[in-house]
Amino acid sequence: MPKDKTVKVINKGQAGGAYFVAFIGAAVYFVQHSVGFWGFIWALAKAMVWPGFLIHRVFELLHI
Repeated sequence: MPKDKTVKVINKGQAGGAYFVAFIGAAVYFVQHSVGFWGFIWALAKAMVWPGFLIHRVFELLHI
């Protein structure tokens, strides 16, 4: 095995950190308002998909 093997590293995860922080904040918000086990599961699901609904609403307001 050659020792001069090069590896190309692609770092495109800047937005991932912001999405993760937003997910944690949304999860905390939705979980605080949930009741029971399935309410907790539903709260986590809402926390995962709320950015899509937000962008959809922005596009509606901008008539895009």
